[in-house]
Amino acid sequence: MTTASRSTTPATKVEPEIQAVGTKTGIGKKLVFYAVLIFFAILYIYPFIIQLITAFKTNPDATNNALSLTPDPFTTGAWDTLFSSDYPVWFTNSIIVTLCVTAGRVFFCSLAGYALARLKFTGRTTIFTGLLAIMAVPGVVLMIPKFLVLNYIGIYNTYPALIVPIMVDAAGIFIMKQFFESIPVSVEEAARIDGAGVFRTFWSVVLPMAKPALITLTILSFQGSWNELPHFIIATNNPDLYTLTRGVAGFTGGSLGSGNQYPISMAAALLMTIPSALVFIVFQRYFTQGANAGAEKG
Repeated sequence: MTTASRSTTPATKVEPEIQAVGTKTGIGKKLVFYAVLIFFAILYIYPFIIQLITAFKTNPDATNNALSLTPDPFTTGAWDTLFSSDYPVWFTNSIIVTLCVTAGRVFFCSLAGYALARLKFTGRTTIFTGLLAIMAVPGVVLMIPKFLVLNYIGIYNTYPALIVPIMVDAAGIFIMKQFFESIPVSVEEAARIDGAGVFRTFWSVVLPMAKPALITLTILSFQGSWNELPHFIIATNNPDLYTLTRGVAGFTGGSLGSGNQYPISMAAALLMTIPSALVFIVFQRYFTQGANAGAEKG
């Protein structure tokens, strides 16, 4: 009995020591991990803080103390100048264009994606291959053809010129097609047995099941059209139709006076960021689900 108890005693003493070492190692790894996360968080957040503070500086202070976190003096002059300019008009135009483009993309890309995923017709593979090819074409290549077409059909310098050419997106069609293919065909067959036609099946049965993909497409369409600039440059030269991106780009050219105008530019850019960021934050969970839909299918 004495020998047995002596042989087991060291084991009972060593085991807690091993657990303690493992616990310390785990805590150390977590500390390093969170330290790295905090570092990169600060790295990404710091420019936004500088942007916010610069919006309340004067031009000389923004030039001489660009990275200072304390405005000297604190002023709202940039905001007063901004709202006395055409900025409210640009903001309104951006809202109109973005909402129309987003609604159009979600509807038409869903229709096209469903047709390519489910309907059998001649040339379906060729059309899909063409869509993939279009996604690889740089947008700048299409700027001159777009300008010529807008002039030819007589809608240059109008809202349709800003909206219609970007209302359908090849990437959006691709996203919807991939998601629709992940939905079991049996669901649609059951709807057709109940007497539903193709569009009724699409609208009432399949589309509600594609909520993650629809929200993904909504976010991408909203952010893409809200931040669009090249197309708006070629679609109009009428200041009354300028969007935020077109108008704010003019600040760097001294459109509101002399000087670098950093405070005004930062204030304008800050307001531009808010709608796009809010949309992404609100629908982030659905965006992740939709983005992973194609990978789960594969």
